[in-house]
Amino acid sequence: MVLNRDAPSPSTQVTLPGRPSMPWVECRVMDVLRRRRRLRANLPCSFWFLLLFAAGGLVLFVHLQDLSEMVQQQVPGVKFSGATKQTSEELCAQFSEAQRARQDQRSLEETLTSPIPPMQFPAFAATPGSREQEPSSPRLTQRHRKLLKTSPVVRSPNMSTPVSSSSTSRTSHRTWARLSHVQEARQRLMKEVCAKYKSNISRTITPHHVSRIYVEDKYKLLYCEVPKAGCSNWKRVLMVLAGLASSASEINHDAVHYGNHIKRLDSFDRQGITQRLETYTKVLFVREPLERLVSAFRDKFESPNSYYHPVFGKAIISKYRANASRAALRTGSGVTFQEFMQYLLDVHRPVGMDIHWEPVHQLCSPCLLSYDFIGKFETMEQEANVLLERTGAPRNLTFPRFKDRNPGAERTSTGLMQRYVAQLSAAERQRAYDFYYMDYLMFNYSKPFQDLY
Repeated sequence: MVLNRDAPSPSTQVTLPGRPSMPWVECRVMDVLRRRRRLRANLPCSFWFLLLFAAGGLVLFVHLQDLSEMVQQQVPGVKFSGATKQTSEELCAQFSEAQRARQDQRSLEETLTSPIPPMQFPAFAATPGSREQEPSSPRLTQRHRKLLKTSPVVRSPNMSTPVSSSSTSRTSHRTWARLSHVQEARQRLMKEVCAKYKSNISRTITPHHVSRIYVEDKYKLLYCEVPKAGCSNWKRVLMVLAGLASSASEINHDAVHYGNHIKRLDSFDRQGITQRLETYTKVLFVREPLERLVSAFRDKFESPNSYYHPVFGKAIISKYRANASRAALRTGSGVTFQEFMQYLLDVHRPVGMDIHWEPVHQLCSPCLLSYDFIGKFETMEQEANVLLERTGAPRNLTFPRFKDRNPGAERTSTGLMQRYVAQLSAAERQRAYDFYYMDYLMFNYSKPFQDLY
């Protein structure tokens, strides 16, 4: 007979310290109960760990869902699903582009909604033949921030809704932001040149300094007339703004130049001049200097003219043409470009200076008057239309495109100017460049010939 040593006999008893003895079965039961207590004591730790892990997974899932919905809203056509064929790189690129677009929009809205009087205008892309460069650095100085601000809301008498800085009617926000840097660069360069070369200039404004400035009180504009730089069409625009005509095309040449329909700034008293200079928008449009000069010569001497031929032509032919015919001396017709340049560069001219070839820095006194808007003939249509929009002009008013005089004649271009100036000797070309040097420097035009110094 084999005995099981592990199984105690019925008479075997187990004695626990401090307790009365009990049978073996009861001891086993107590052992099982103790094990269960230990298991229940360890259960809460595992349970809380699993609960926290599940909660974290739920939060991550919700966050990914929100991100998916946000990207789908910002990037049309992009959906996060198993059926999409777009790569992760494509999705990231589209998401980054959408983020940049939103940041650009917010930055532009902040820029365009800051008022500053008198109104500051955006500028325009660098013109051909100009050394202007768009700023490459995003760093803004205090002066830069001031010039980037735009005008307050301007109400036009002919419009029921205000023209605000957030308007996207004719120009986009992105265009405004890009062009504003160039306008600021033009103004900064002009001020730097004035500070360097015009340090001794008188700060007293006389009627002579403002004699070429035309006034439009209704829209608070001051425009300095620069002949052969779009001045005829600018006068037409001012007449339309003043209510003197419904369309610029209705106004002929004689009405523009001889009608005396637009007031000049020197017609006001000193208080009126000062008040308008401080509160109105001062506008100046310039042109490549020698191109403007050639345009003036062609207009005044190559075409019939009842004033310039007898007044200037006769004096020029008499002094600079050897063996001039009686007919030429009597009529003053047929002045050549070389003869005209001899007159212009002569310190003892037989007849005085004329506004059509007078340098702009003398004609409009930019160092003294500090213009708010400096436009260029080379991009005049775009710049003038933006300027009109910012002043609250009627929407149907755009800058005229037509040629004022001799519409059938070839327009004076850079190439045509160079053909005329090439008739001069190297020394005469240098003297002509020196004559307009301040205009070249102040308004940032490049040298028209490589041999100039």
